[in-house]
Amino acid sequence: MKTATTTVTAAVIVSVIALFVPPRADAAEPQTVVCEGRYAHHLQGVCADDSAIYWSFTTTLVKTDLEGRVLAKIAVANHHGDLCLHDGNLYVAVNLGKFNDPQGNADSWVYVYNAATLKETARHATPQVFYGAGGIGVRDGRFYVVGGLPTEIAENYIYEFDGRFQFVKKHVLNSGHTHLGIQTATFAQDRWWFGCYGEPKNLLVTDDQFNLLGRYEYDCSLGIVGWSDDRLLSASGQCNQQDGCTGKVDLAVADQTSGLRLLTRP
Repeated sequence: MKTATTTVTAAVIVSVIALFVPPRADAAEPQTVVCEGRYAHHLQGVCADDSAIYWSFTTTLVKTDLEGRVLAKIAVANHHGDLCLHDGNLYVAVNLGKFNDPQGNADSWVYVYNAATLKETARHATPQVFYGAGGIGVRDGRFYVVGGLPTEIAENYIYEFDGRFQFVKKHVLNSGHTHLGIQTATFAQDRWWFGCYGEPKNLLVTDDQFNLLGRYEYDCSLGIVGWSDDRLLSASGQCNQQDGCTGKVDLAVADQTSGLRLLTRP
């Protein structure tokens, strides 16, 4: 993935905030928004509204403004994964057991937090997510949980729940095997976007019924979320033993060749 080569300036920050208003044709393309701070574990997912970006760093849940400055953060159980935002609440896919275990020794949950305060408000057991809950998306008030996958399985699974987290259906995605399953999920532009690990990392795109539209060599395994009618935020980050882990998001648009294409300047 390409990243911006210049330091984020005040002018860039203004352009990022302006994304919520359709830009003029001659407007400069926005660049990276970096989450303030470094964290003990890597980024698992992001979501956003018109005033904040929410970041899940495995054991820390962070809320920043649109410039990346921390507004609130809390310690959370290991392993908090990808998250989504719905009706003022954050929904986070959580596995307290083993991932990718063929015997299904996961302990899958969805934890709910108030988006304004990051106060936990509910927990929903999701035992149907057999190989470990790692990601979540929302569409029309229903929640779709994704997660781990043993090496011998050549398809992925999406678990649908209603608004009260009553199980509805297990969907089969004929994607072929992806390393450790699906990590991130979002519904945007009338399709699903799923970020996966692997070498190279993969992006799966499906229609609203989980029919595969494309499998691309693109890395959004640390976060993907719809941003405007034709743009998404694609997350990335780095870790080192001395300083911990970082997170950032870049604007992206759909691309027929690569699945997504970043709008950051080279």
